[in-house]
Amino acid sequence: MQPLVEEPSRVDTLSFAVIGLVYLFTLVYGLMLRGGRADRVAAVVQVVGDLLIASVLVFLTGVGDSPFTFLYLLAVIGASILLDGRGALLAAGAGAIAYASLLVAVKLQWLEPPLGVGDVSRQRLAFLLGSNVLALFLIAALAGYLSRQLSATGGRLSEREADLQKLDNLQRQILACMPSGLITCDEKGRVTFVNRAASAILSLDARPPGLHVESLLPGTLGKEARQRRRELTVQTPSGLRTLGLTVTGLEGSGGGGTLVVFQDLTELRRIEEDLKRADRLAALGTLAAQLAHEIRNPLAAMRGSAQLLVQEPGGGDPSSAKLVEILLRESDRLSKLVEDFLRFARPPPPVKQEQELEVLVAETVDMLRADPLAWQVGVELALAPLRVPVDADQLRQVLINLLRNAFQAAGPGGRVRVMLEAADELALLRIWDSGGSIPVSDLSRIFEPFFSTREGGTGLGLSTAYSIVRAHGGNIRVSSSPREGTEFLIQLPLQG
Repeated sequence: MQPLVEEPSRVDTLSFAVIGLVYLFTLVYGLMLRGGRADRVAAVVQVVGDLLIASVLVFLTGVGDSPFTFLYLLAVIGASILLDGRGALLAAGAGAIAYASLLVAVKLQWLEPPLGVGDVSRQRLAFLLGSNVLALFLIAALAGYLSRQLSATGGRLSEREADLQKLDNLQRQILACMPSGLITCDEKGRVTFVNRAASAILSLDARPPGLHVESLLPGTLGKEARQRRRELTVQTPSGLRTLGLTVTGLEGSGGGGTLVVFQDLTELRRIEEDLKRADRLAALGTLAAQLAHEIRNPLAAMRGSAQLLVQEPGGGDPSSAKLVEILLRESDRLSKLVEDFLRFARPPPPVKQEQELEVLVAETVDMLRADPLAWQVGVELALAPLRVPVDADQLRQVLINLLRNAFQAAGPGGRVRVMLEAADELALLRIWDSGGSIPVSDLSRIFEPFFSTREGGTGLGLSTAYSIVRAHGGNIRVSSSPREGTEFLIQLPLQG
């Protein structure tokens, strides 16, 4: 015998419709909360709606025998979440009043549930009221306590998140403002972080994915990687850089992470070289004065004696006259060499006057165009108008030395470029040639006296130029490579 299948009644259909509306309202309110458009009024409306829906379902399903009385409890729990503990107690009171009103109304037959209801005795009425009201207020108290704990925990969590966010922002600011370069890499040497200072020092536009630290700082992870402090010279797009390097293992990174901290010591080492060179020049100046005094007096006596021999009537044979002529010529050459050396070692103090520097440079270049070294060399000028306090004669001597060296280095078909501009209260005079023939190993010695790589050179031209520029309160730099050419940079103060 097959079981009978009953069609859903009108009450069942209505109940399911009400339940569907509850879920729909809950979904709408959840979306409002998610979008930040819900406030306390909306929460009160939601709780009141939950209580009304619970009352309707309890009434439709027989009140005292209704299986939906638990919906009052859910409404109280929802009120504790949305309206804190006090709201939960108010919702429990409202739910108790609504349920009691339904029981009394059915008992007095003011209302007739659709499903009907049996006779409700006083004892059962009291039991239903007492048990449900007690359950509502117990749930309200428990839910309110849990809600307060949850709110306090959420507040502390929000504070911790805010603190962590502040610490993260502070860490990012510290790393961004650090003057030292900082690079981290994993156990395989792949770069994981590069701060702003490291990018500036190494002239990095961007960090390609998977870049190895050895490609940026060759020798970083070598045998001497764990030394406390060492120096490293690296080639960057902006030239050679001398770095002071410290390599440290990162804790908690699997044992293989590495932190590399470095500073750019290029300018510091350059200043140290300038100071050493100045000390050597000062010592050489003292020695030069003493040496010149010891040489010039005997030299003058020798030359005077030779002149007397030449002037003596009928004195000596032709071979002796020739030897005396050689003696005079060589003594003159030696005297000039001593004077040049004295001029280098102790140049006269410059007599500064306001000069139109671009005119002085242009005139010197035009004068040297007649030099055979410049005949087949292309010369470019880019001179900004600048008035600078300089000794015109001494600065012209510097320009002659540098320009003739540039013409000789460029050679036939080569190019020489002279540029003048102002930057940071300094006049910047650049003399560039396309030769790029100065070895890197000679750059640090190029301004030393008597150091020359050119056959027949005395090694005093660049030394004299250096002394003159320093006497003007300026500085002179040089860089050279076959690919980029050679450039001498003269820095002169715009104010005397």
